[in-house]
Amino acid sequence: MTLNRRLLTLGGLGGLSLLSGCAPRPASSDGKTVFNAVDVHPADYPTVKAVKWMGEELGRLTDGRLGMRQFPAGQLGNEDDSIGLTRFRAVDICRVAVAALNNAFPETQLLALPYVFRSVDHVRAVVDGAIGTELLNIFEHRGLVGLAYYDAAPRCIYNVRHPVTEPGQLRGLKLRAPMSDIFIDTLTAMGANATPLTFGAVFSSLQTHLIDGAENNWPSYQSSRQFEVARYWSQTEHSFAPDALLMSKASFDALTPADRDMVRDVARRSVQVMRADWDRREADARATVLAAGTQVAQVDKAAFAATVKPVLDKYLKPPRLRALYERIVAVA
Repeated sequence: MTLNRRLLTLGGLGGLSLLSGCAPRPASSDGKTVFNAVDVHPADYPTVKAVKWMGEELGRLTDGRLGMRQFPAGQLGNEDDSIGLTRFRAVDICRVAVAALNNAFPETQLLALPYVFRSVDHVRAVVDGAIGTELLNIFEHRGLVGLAYYDAAPRCIYNVRHPVTEPGQLRGLKLRAPMSDIFIDTLTAMGANATPLTFGAVFSSLQTHLIDGAENNWPSYQSSRQFEVARYWSQTEHSFAPDALLMSKASFDALTPADRDMVRDVARRSVQVMRADWDRREADARATVLAAGTQVAQVDKAAFAATVKPVLDKYLKPPRLRALYERIVAVA
């Protein structure tokens, strides 16, 4: 597909007009370089604010020589679009859920599999350590550079029909799954009718009863207004899959070695900025949806974990993935 045809798929002539002004360019005559960053989340979302902080910090460190221009709220398409645009340098930086990377980068499946992580502290310990570094270095053979992993969990199930406390109560419910084989297999194993949809299609699909529910984290549930129609939340905590912050390898390679080191360092430091805002946002989102009438049900996690054991067995057949899984489980 040519670039022009690709852009037209992102919203007709309007999308083409928008992107024509944001494609990355070499440094201007005054030596300034502006990175273009995309995200499907709104401007006030923690991941978007963390990337904004990155731009401000790069500007501060370089006296304005490096900067950031952002396109949040899915302005340039869904997460699959974001990955493609970044790979081919139509934009410089994208933030995507690891689920969107599972098929192209099998190692990221370890981060998305159900009930691999025990808690937020566990997943942070993994991505902040040696395993996380390894899992940031897997993208370069496909035109991307891994900069950081951001929080995006825990993920839980919610629906429009009734409270769910054990897997049998999911039978007959159509639940939205991210466009990921792992999430489809996970929800199917739990007993639901998994229905793959993009994130942006979930609210209207809940309204029109195309689906009965979905799964996500508190901030996404609240910011997307899905809580207005799906009021039954089940604290399954089945996934602690993080988000990935990626950069176009072509854009990265065009920088000087010193600037590459700076971008990596600022991205690494943005993780703490994101997490501080994430923790506040998660608490605020939970309080908001509870005040609006969301009913929270505690669940039999052992029963849910038992249903997805075949999913783990399926994806951990390759010895290298099984070995990586065992290392993740062993992290204190």
